[in-house]
Order: sequence, then C-alpha cells, then structure tokens
Amino acid sequence: MRPEGTMGWGNLPIFGLTLLALSSVVLCSASAWSDEIDVQARSWAATCAPCHGTAGASRGPLPVLAGRPAEELYGLLLEYKSDKRQATVMHQHAKGWADGQLRRIAQYFAAQQP
Repeated sequence: MRPEGTMGWGNLPIFGLTLLALSSVVLCSASAWSDEIDVQARSWAATCAPCHGTAGASRGPLPVLAGRPAEELYGLLLEYKSDKRQATVMHQHAKGWADGQLRRIAQYFAAQQP
C-alpha cells in the first residue's frame, strides 16, 4: 500500500486527461481572442467604406484596398498620418488612429478578396 495522498501510476491517465482538457480550453480561448481582434479591425475598417467600398473593394475612382499587401497599406497610412503624403481627407482620417490600429486595419484589408 502507498501512503495516503500520494499519486500512484493508476492516477496517471486522469492526470493526462486533465492536461488535455486544460490545453483545449487554452487553445479555444486563443482562437476566440483572435476572432475578437478581427471583428474589432473590421469595425474600424468599416469607416473606410464610404470612399473605398465595402471591405475595401472600391468600384469608383478611389483605390481598391482589398487584397493589397498589409505592409504597403500600413506604410501609406503612416505617410498620410505624418503628412508625408497628401490627399483630400486621408491625412485627416489617418491622424485619428493609433499606429497599432492602422496596422490592424491594413491587415484586415489585406485579408479581403479584391
């Protein structure tokens, strides 16, 4: 007999199942977190729709944003924000966002179908 309160080999499957269950919870939480980020970025990007079309798929004279490389879009947004690039209103819009928000907006548009 083993002393009370010690874990024997017979408890190992229970320990393994517990670890597996906890791992699943952590992975599901991480997935939900990334979905939340996408929803937030999508809501920010919706402010671009009046000029650049839904999900950045412009059908008018303004550039299509959907499908363009995220780093390219992010760089352009930073140029507007710092007044290195001028436009009718883009430099004013870009100044309203933090750099991290601009990066996420660029990533959102890059992931969209043109």
